[in-house]
Amino acid sequence: MAKDYYQILGVSKNATADEIKRAFRKKAHEHHPDKTHGNEERFKEVNEAYQVLSNPEKRSQYDQFGTTFDQARRQGGEPGGGFGGFGDFSQGGFQQGNVDFGDLGDIFGDIFGFGSSGRQRKRRARSGQDIQVDLPLTFREAVFGAEKSFELFKNSVCENCGGSGADPGSKMQTCSTCKGQGQVQRVVNSFFGQIAQTTVCPACEGQGQIPTAKCRNCRGSGRIKKTSVIKVSVPAGIDDGETLRLAGQGEASEKGGTPGDLYLRARVQPDPRFVRKGADIFSEVNIGFPAAALGTRIEVETLDGPVVMKIPAGTQSGKVFRLSDKGVPHLRKRGRGDHLVTVNVLTPTRLHGRQKKLLEELADLQGHGVDE
Repeated sequence: MAKDYYQILGVSKNATADEIKRAFRKKAHEHHPDKTHGNEERFKEVNEAYQVLSNPEKRSQYDQFGTTFDQARRQGGEPGGGFGGFGDFSQGGFQQGNVDFGDLGDIFGDIFGFGSSGRQRKRRARSGQDIQVDLPLTFREAVFGAEKSFELFKNSVCENCGGSGADPGSKMQTCSTCKGQGQVQRVVNSFFGQIAQTTVCPACEGQGQIPTAKCRNCRGSGRIKKTSVIKVSVPAGIDDGETLRLAGQGEASEKGGTPGDLYLRARVQPDPRFVRKGADIFSEVNIGFPAAALGTRIEVETLDGPVVMKIPAGTQSGKVFRLSDKGVPHLRKRGRGDHLVTVNVLTPTRLHGRQKKLLEELADLQGHGVDE
């Protein structure tokens, strides 16, 4: 049965050259035999499919003679003529001469340490690790902002050597292991045969130089574990779960690298008086039936302190009043949200004689008005 090269790469028959190339690179990475879950047979199959579909002439002939492709290939023929270059794959074999190393270069470079041009890659100094911690805030600190400080135990730049790893006063000399290149080569065996792999020099850690005397404080690592005091200005309006980024406040890096970042995740304590939804504040007040019927003025607690709010006559239970600009300051723009107050009208559960008589008279008056 003929192989479906489009299915092997996971693309449609109308796929563009770029789509085919992207699919090949993804599949080749996935099935590379030197990876933990790699599959050599699948890797060969993927490369075989790419050799055909990446070549316009071969792809055209495959599309025309795909159903008889395998049979013609085993018989040594070339359907339609000029359909060569596939014999190396006929029995599942893999010959280096037919591998497109131009497209596989980045894949091999990730594993063996060289790129498609054959040039050695220079070592990139690693960045320090990022750190994420929770930042406890009171409800009011989150609303109006605050200056906070806390202690954090982390890798920091060694103060004795300034992160160089060299003891003060010592000189730097060319690494004898890598001859100042910062990287060394070693030969590894793969299913392609022996391949030279470029790795970071273990002696100088890619720097190309080593000190004549290592720092006595950090033993040449350039960083030490210590407790640091972190200060942060919390912006007004931050909400629970939002994150602040402090660039360069994470873990110190290896020699020559940049420090990581510190991410502070706000953890806001609730307030028994208020509920926050975005920039708006919600609260409730209770009033008696006479106040709701006749109207009144009441004192309402807000983020800015108590304010007087008017309750008009005939207010029904559940009525919501809006106090404009009494909410939370907007985090990324000017202005504030609103404070919405829900009024609950309380119905008395126990009435004294005089109270009961007055309510009965009121009920009679309301009933008389209906009869009229």
